[in-house]
This record gives sequence, structure tokens and C-alpha cells, in this order.
Amino acid sequence: MPQERPEPTSEPTPSAPPAGEGAPERASAATPEVQLREAELRAAEHHDAWLRAKAEAENIRKRAQEDIAKAHRYGVERFASELLAVKDSLEAALAAENATAEALRSGVELTLRQLEAVFERQAIGEINPVGQKFDPHQHQAISMLPSEREPNTVINVLQKGYRLNDRVIRPALVTVAKPRDA
Repeated sequence: MPQERPEPTSEPTPSAPPAGEGAPERASAATPEVQLREAELRAAEHHDAWLRAKAEAENIRKRAQEDIAKAHRYGVERFASELLAVKDSLEAALAAENATAEALRSGVELTLRQLEAVFERQAIGEINPVGQKFDPHQHQAISMLPSEREPNTVINVLQKGYRLNDRVIRPALVTVAKPRDA
């Protein structure tokens, strides 16, 4: 008849030394079943911690995607709300009856100053390169004309360019001085 073994427990046996004293001997004195059960418990704890960390990382990723989507959708909200004042001014000018040309001109100038203030607050700057060297990163040459100026110098701006912070959002359309024939 086979001998019955006692059920392994995760608690140390009463004869085991306290933690810290003779720990290597305790590990070698524990039965393989007890060691296996302790290893399984540690593995389960680590697996649970890993699952929680994985879920947290997934939640952070989803929140970041939502934030990016909101930034794309509502990123121009501040700019758009500032442009509403400009639109209101233009509508008021159109609604004015019996307005003189001089009154309309002063209204348009005021509206232009409002728009320029919005551009300044939003870090939108003009590119108006008359007299500067041609820069293909900021200018788009429409034609080259003979000129007394140095070759490849901007002699005329047909349409101003604009940059947002340091990025060109529209290059300036320019005429460039042609190199002199030898």
C-alpha cells in the first residue's frame, strides 16, 4: 500500500527557520511540490501584473488616439472664433445702406487691421521678398525679367506668401531678375 503524502501548503513548516536566516537551506529543505506551488503563485502574480500593465498601455494608446482625433477636429477652433469678428465687420459693411466710398474704404481698412491682428496672434506672417535673393523654399518664380538688379533677386511680388510659425503655407509668387547676358 502506497504511503500517503501530506497536502503541500504555501505556509512554511514550523521547523523552518525565520526569513533571512538560512534561506538557502529552507529552499533546499522544501519539497519539490511546495517549491512548485510557490513558483506557480509567483508566476500567477507576475502574469496578473503583466495583464494589468498591458491593459493600462492599451487604455493610454486609446486615449492618445482620441486626443489626436480631437486635435485634428477642433484644432482650428481658436483661429475660427477670432475670424468671426472679421466676418461680422464685412457683413456690417455690406448691410450699410447709403454708405459712401470713403466710409466703405475706412471700414475695409479697419477689417484688414482686424485680420492682420488675428494673423499676428496665430503666428501667421507675410512673405514679401522684394529686393531679396530668390529662395525656392519661400518663393515661386513666375517669370524672369531683365533688370539692373543683381541676378536671381526678387524684383516684383505678384502675390504675397505666408508662413505659419516657420513653415511656409503659401509661397510668394514673384518675378526674378534675369542674369545679364555676357
